[in-house]
Amino acid sequence: MASQNGRRKADDRLLMALACGATVESAARQAGIGETTVYRRMRDPAFKTRLRDIQADILQRTAGALTAAATESVRTLLELQKPGTPPATRLGAARAVLEIGLKIREIVELESRIAALEEQLDADEGRLATGSTA
Repeated sequence: MASQNGRRKADDRLLMALACGATVESAARQAGIGETTVYRRMRDPAFKTRLRDIQADILQRTAGALTAAATESVRTLLELQKPGTPPATRLGAARAVLEIGLKIREIVELESRIAALEEQLDADEGRLATGSTA
């Protein structure tokens, strides 16, 4: 039982190190295991699934933090565009606002289109499952 607990702790440390971008060598050192063990663990489908889940969680949390800071960042960019700010700074702020605005618009449009396609796919699968052709 103690060895199971030790492996679980090593796996947890290994997963966090790998999810945060550590090399195999560095992750092995952080987890207190050998590099060969890391490579073996990385071939395990359950381990790979856990790693992907942790990475997805980290990305989700990062996106949330960036979203929370976005409003203040927009205010800052708008403030930098006001008269009295050096022209080069105003130009840079204006470019940033336009570039970011276009990217956000594109992402929102793509998300909307993907959602519509997923709804259509779900409806098609539902019709196939019930045998309906309408």
